[in-house]
Amino acid sequence: MLNSSFWPGVCAFASILFAAIAIIDFGVYVATRYRERYLQEASTELDDVLIQIPASRVLDISIAFSACGVVISALLLSFSAEKVSAQTLLIVTLTSACVMFPIPRFILRYLKIRRLNKFSTQLEDALNMISGALKAGFSINQALEEVAAQDIHPLSVEFRLLTQEIRLGVSLEQALENMSRRLESEDFELVSVAISTARKTGGELTSTLSRVAGLIRERVRISQKVRALTAMGRMQAIMIGAMPFLLLLGMHHVSPHLIRSFFSTPVGVIALIVVTLMDIAGFLWIRKITRIEV
Repeated sequence: MLNSSFWPGVCAFASILFAAIAIIDFGVYVATRYRERYLQEASTELDDVLIQIPASRVLDISIAFSACGVVISALLLSFSAEKVSAQTLLIVTLTSACVMFPIPRFILRYLKIRRLNKFSTQLEDALNMISGALKAGFSINQALEEVAAQDIHPLSVEFRLLTQEIRLGVSLEQALENMSRRLESEDFELVSVAISTARKTGGELTSTLSRVAGLIRERVRISQKVRALTAMGRMQAIMIGAMPFLLLLGMHHVSPHLIRSFFSTPVGVIALIVVTLMDIAGFLWIRKITRIEV
C-alpha cells in the first residue's frame, strides 16, 4: 500500500516540473526575440558606419566583453577581499556582465556620430563643388559624380552610393531621399529638399545650393562655438563621474581593511551598486544639460 504522502509528492513534483518547463520556454522565447532585435539594430548600425562584418559578430563580441567583465571582476574581488561569499560574488559578476555587454553597441554609435559630424563638416565644400560644376555647364548628375570621384571620406563614399543608385535607374529625388534616410543628417535633409524643390519648381539650383552651403557653414560654426563653451561642463561631468571610483581606490590604498567590507558583505556590494548607478545617472544628466542642439 502506497504511503499517504506519495500522491501529494507526485503532484508537487509535477507542478514544479511543469512550472520549470514553462519558465524555460518563456526564457528561450524572450532570448530569441531579444537576439533578433539585437541583430537587426546591430546590422543597421554597421550599415551606418559601413563596416562589413556580420551582425552576429557584434553579438559575439558583446558576449566576450561580458565574459571578460565577469573574469576581471571576480579576480579583483578575490584580491581585494580575503573572504568573499557566493552571493556577493554572484552580484558583482552579474553587474559587471550587464555593464560590459552594451559596450560594442556604444562604440558603434560613437563611430556613427563621429562619421556624421565629419560628413556635415565636408558637406559645405561638396555643395560649393556642385554649384561650381553647374555654373560650368555640367548637369546635376555629372556634378554629383564629380563629388563622388573625390578622395574625401566619408563624403565621397556616400555620394558614390548615391550615383550608383541613379545609374541603376532610381530617380534623383528618390536616391536623395534614400541617402537622407540612411544618414539621418539634418544638414543633408535640407540639401535633399532644396534640390528636389528646385527641380520641381524650376528654380535656380546654383544660387539655392550656395545659400544652403552658407546656412550649413553657419550651423557648423555655431555648433563648434557651443561645443567650446560647454567644454568645461563636459569636463566637470567626467571629473564628478570618476571621483567616487578614484576615492575608492585611494581609500583602498590607505586603509584596505576599511574598504573590504564593501566587497565582502551583501550590504556593502548593494551600496556600491547603488552608488555606481547614481553616479552614472548624474554623469548622464550633466551631459544632457551641456548638450545643446543647434
